[in-house]
Amino acid sequence: MRKAFKYRLYPTQPQQKDLERTLSLCRHLYNAALQERRDAYKKAGRTVGFYEQKKWLPEIRAELPEYKHIHSQVLQNVIERVDLAFKGFFRRVKAGQKAGYPRFKGQGRYDSFTFPQAYETGVKLQDGGRRVLLKVFP
Repeated sequence: MRKAFKYRLYPTQPQQKDLERTLSLCRHLYNAALQERRDAYKKAGRTVGFYEQKKWLPEIRAELPEYKHIHSQVLQNVIERVDLAFKGFFRRVKAGQKAGYPRFKGQGRYDSFTFPQAYETGVKLQDGGRRVLLKVFP
């Protein structure tokens, strides 16, 4: 059984900047992963899957210092979202529905990120569950 919790955050100004920067970087990664899949199919006629893109994340984090501060599970979830968008697209094509090819995310169109193992990766509850401590950047 999976549990999901949604919290309303009231971040300080520095936390607000960190959250916006994290969302922006996640959006850029999403768009890059989508572009990679499109280019691979258009240029070489081959598909790029979830695990193939996921294995490049350590290299991305090594080459681009801004991604070092984002937890690896958050970045893996971004790649998973791209994969789910394509799975939904192909499912709708197969069913004969209006498919809707996955789109690039513009400013303000990527508004969340996920910590799959929240307590271990940077989100902790304090004061009996009334306060959320969020560690996005060190």
